[in-house]
Amino acid sequence: MDTEALRSFVLAAELRQMQHAADELGVTQQAVSKRIAGLERELGVRLFVRTARGVEPTLDGQAFLPHARGIVAGVDRAVTAIRPGSRALRIDVLGLRTAQAVVLHEYWRSRPGTELDVVTLRVDDPHVVAAAVQAGEVDAAFRGVTDPATLPGEVRMIHAFDSPLELLVGPRHPLAAERAVTPDRLRGLPIRVPGIAPRSEWGVFYDQLATEFDLRIDAAGPNFGNEVLADALAESADLATLVGARDRYLWPAQHDLRRIPIVNPALVYPLSLLLPRTNPHPGLRAVIEHFASLPPLTGPAWLPSWARNRATG
Repeated sequence: MDTEALRSFVLAAELRQMQHAADELGVTQQAVSKRIAGLERELGVRLFVRTARGVEPTLDGQAFLPHARGIVAGVDRAVTAIRPGSRALRIDVLGLRTAQAVVLHEYWRSRPGTELDVVTLRVDDPHVVAAAVQAGEVDAAFRGVTDPATLPGEVRMIHAFDSPLELLVGPRHPLAAERAVTPDRLRGLPIRVPGIAPRSEWGVFYDQLATEFDLRIDAAGPNFGNEVLADALAESADLATLVGARDRYLWPAQHDLRRIPIVNPALVYPLSLLLPRTNPHPGLRAVIEHFASLPPLTGPAWLPSWARNRATG
């Protein structure tokens, strides 16, 4: 089976655009489409359906995706295992538009030639990710365990950096013209945050946040992605969501969405890094130093319970 065809399929499935997959691979969209068509012929199934936004995996494509992703990851690990010189530093992030990926990109741009492999494990439970760190599948992962005592003995958790939340609303929202808002002004407003998963650190975070400030945070129903959420915000006169200040989201210009800082106190999501307790990858030191160089929080801030007394573990 052609591993480059598998790689093209995985990227197209994750990015939902053949052109985006082609851009990532440095080839033409026609080349990506040809590879995937060959893979479909070999498997005897359709892997994608066309949509107005790009492509979506079929049911067969969804079933095939985790296996294809595992094959591609295995090939990559095999190649890096015999690559001359230092193996690339492999770090797991929750998504390529998150603050984690944005800050890692800033670090990489500041150090030309750095070997860095940014991956997404697509796992909600941070304990599963900790096991991947312990097993050496990744060198570090941007995940937090709300009870550090439950970490494997060979894995430690350190504070990476803080991500203040912002309110994201459409132009007809009652707070759309505000330059900043305080948490008390969010009470009673419908706040949609799709993708809050059981056993995830962000699930605990939003539970504590909603309780502390009496917020109506709705995570019910399927998660159709950021594009669908942006459409809903643009059309609504009262719906809002919460995003990290460094998160990179895109939406059509006509949506006219507004990002509004939340202050007094700032609502802060603490980003942590899981890494081996012994013999960590030598490239991690410079990454951690980069985190330490980021501007600190100013003004009053609210943090979830597990971040109020920080320790390096």
